[in-house]
Amino acid sequence: MRITRQILYKVAEDTVARRTRMDRDLLAIYLHGSLLENDPLLGGSTDIDLVFIHNDLVLAEREIKRLTDEVHLDIAHHDRKEYRRTRELRVHPWMGPTIYRCKILYDPQHFMDFTQASVRGQFNRAENVMERARGQADHARQMWFELDGLEGHPDLENVRLYLRAIEHAANAAASLTGPPLTERRFLQRFPARAEAIRRAGLYAGALGLLGAPKVDGEALKEWLDGWQAAYQAIPADQRPLRLHVDRLTYYRAGIEKILAGDTPQDALWPLLRTWIDAAAQLPQGAPERETWVECFEKLDLLGVGFREKVAALDAYLDLVEEALEDWARANGVEYRARRF
Repeated sequence: MRITRQILYKVAEDTVARRTRMDRDLLAIYLHGSLLENDPLLGGSTDIDLVFIHNDLVLAEREIKRLTDEVHLDIAHHDRKEYRRTRELRVHPWMGPTIYRCKILYDPQHFMDFTQASVRGQFNRAENVMERARGQADHARQMWFELDGLEGHPDLENVRLYLRAIEHAANAAASLTGPPLTERRFLQRFPARAEAIRRAGLYAGALGLLGAPKVDGEALKEWLDGWQAAYQAIPADQRPLRLHVDRLTYYRAGIEKILAGDTPQDALWPLLRTWIDAAAQLPQGAPERETWVECFEKLDLLGVGFREKVAALDAYLDLVEEALEDWARANGVEYRARRF
């Protein structure tokens, strides 16, 4: 089957029509994510991101529905109360950009029309851009403080926190010129964002924090089977929705597409983020978890090298904070880093 943006959009519309006939509690539905772009496919795979807003109690926060091996629906369920304070939504690092760019597909009471108009009002004012970016930077710095107090060898949760800190740090810089970076294309799109604020070195710095100099594209290809084994070994009753069985092709096809390109190390981000979340669901001693340990140790993301990575993260956060300060000064606003 040939997958096109037009076909995917028709699927989204059909899904909305069917679900609104079945569920009278639905207040509004909007589309966001890759389908709003000209080329939503990566490695021939994609998801259709929808948000259902409910009048009453939300029973499930998220659902994944398979359409084909390459395409699935990713539906988030929100309570209308989450949209009550539009001023706060406007400066929220994730929700603000999502609402600003989303396409409303169902809104008989004009609830989302009003919400989106309110969020878009003054959205691009320098003060609001800075508040969204600063929120990301503050989260990253708080995570670093937790890691800096680490004694002994790091465990899986320490490394997860470290990766989340990198995510927030990079997105602090990226948020100055656009929405937060998405998981599969995180490193692919970061160079343009870093260059847009004249901080091209932030991309190379992020690669260094991930241990990219230790591996090449061929090594990463060899790791894919170990990654998939961990993904598939997650017990059914412990599987997080983001690692749903119907998202395996979505991730693997995207990673393989990046590995086949000019910058294969950009595949490190989706590979590492999903691999560590899969390993977290596996028991100690599981062979799939042992493979994960070996690969992360090679990147110095486990073992004795982790302490140096945390120190490098501190220096990286300083660079991000300097970039935010310079941007604020150039745009006539004040940058106040949170004090912990």
